[in-house]
Amino acid sequence: MATIVFASSKGGAGKTTAAMVLTSELARQGEKQDINIALIDADPNQHSSKWALKKDTSKNISLYKDIEENTLIDAIEEAEKQSGFIIIDLEGTASMAVGMAISRADLVIIPCQGSQNDAEEAIKTIKNIKQQSRAIRRDIKYCILMTRTSPAIVSRGCKAIMSEFENAGLPLFDVQLIDREAFRAIRSFGGSVNDLPRKEVSGIENAEKNAYAFAAEVINIITGKIEKRIIKEA
Repeated sequence: MATIVFASSKGGAGKTTAAMVLTSELARQGEKQDINIALIDADPNQHSSKWALKKDTSKNISLYKDIEENTLIDAIEEAEKQSGFIIIDLEGTASMAVGMAISRADLVIIPCQGSQNDAEEAIKTIKNIKQQSRAIRRDIKYCILMTRTSPAIVSRGCKAIMSEFENAGLPLFDVQLIDREAFRAIRSFGGSVNDLPRKEVSGIENAEKNAYAFAAEVINIITGKIEKRIIKEA
């Protein structure tokens, strides 16, 4: 069992899209292995919940919606009883609920677009993680995920920001979540990118590869034991 938290101190960084892509890919891989995925939506906008409630979403996803500060820990503990992975989508701000979720995380994923504003907010989130680590006297793994990057070429600004992170010794995903129509389309259709109608949505095959690589790297960061349980040939 692993708890994966998506955290950002600002909205618009691609947090919810990344959470949906990871949840759907883990559920797709886990369906035949009877591995349940819990999705805890603690974002007041409830975009993850709207996606999870669509008819094409995998049946092995357990949704915990309308989660607030006073119900978050209860939701996590309930999900721990029945789920191989717990994905927590938090509000795009710094709050007590964010701190509580981070303290229970096996991995915190920090989405960041290729802008200086996003980079500065990512640093704020990392400071929050380190404070939580000190409070609970446990190292909390975290990694920065570059989101909505161009499928054609990485901009100079994005490259500069990534270099800043690397020079500061901050962990950065090798995989980037590319800006693709298919990732936006699952909000409308539900399910994973693999379930999308190929005549209506472009670039599905590349999105499938991107989602698979993202999930694989997440699992590799957490533990080898979980990797053996879930990773199969695409």
